[in-house]
Formats: sequence, C-alpha cells, structure tokens
Amino acid sequence: MEKLYDQKCTPCEGGVAPLQLAEARTLIAQLDSQWVLSQDGTSISRDFRFPAFSRTIGFVNAIAWVATVEGHHPDLQVGYGRCHVTYTTHAIGGLSQNDFICAAKIDQLWAE
Repeated sequence: MEKLYDQKCTPCEGGVAPLQLAEARTLIAQLDSQWVLSQDGTSISRDFRFPAFSRTIGFVNAIAWVATVEGHHPDLQVGYGRCHVTYTTHAIGGLSQNDFICAAKIDQLWAE
C-alpha cells in the first residue's frame, strides 16, 4: 500500500461524494496523532507551534509550496508562534483523499 505522502492529489471540481466518516477515520489513522477529525467528518485540522514568528512564516511558506504543487489548498490561521491548518475539499463539501495526502505531506515537513 502506497503511503499517503507518496501519493499525488487528483483534481476535484465536484461531482463526487465526500468520504464517509468511516473512510475518514481510517485515513486519519495514517497521519500524525495531532490531526483532529471534525465531529461532522467534513474537515481535519492541526495546530503547529513555533518559537518565533519567522519560523512560523517559513513553515507557512512550505505549506504554500505543497498546496501549489498538489493543487489543493488548506485554510490557514497564522499568528505569532502558531499556525492552525484545516483541510476540507470545498468543491464537495467534505473530505476527499486529497486532504489526507496533503496533511501527510505537511507531517513530513514538520518531521524534517
């Protein structure tokens, strides 16, 4: 089975059903345990903490690079020493495989 971080996002412009809650639970188990699945199963999120604003912005820029390469973009809340990342696939009103692929890539960035 190919790891999530080795996969590539596929374009999603709607017309497909979002993942079922059971599928989302299976996929989130493959991510760092800090990721949280929303109660309604439509998004995943994670908080990252940093010792300085410059480190926060560096990480945000790395996330932006992943988003650009994958064509799939998170919602970010950025402040001094923190970044909150949320993934959902807006076009389908819920989660897709792409959300988990990108989250896994961010886990890899964080580990480095």
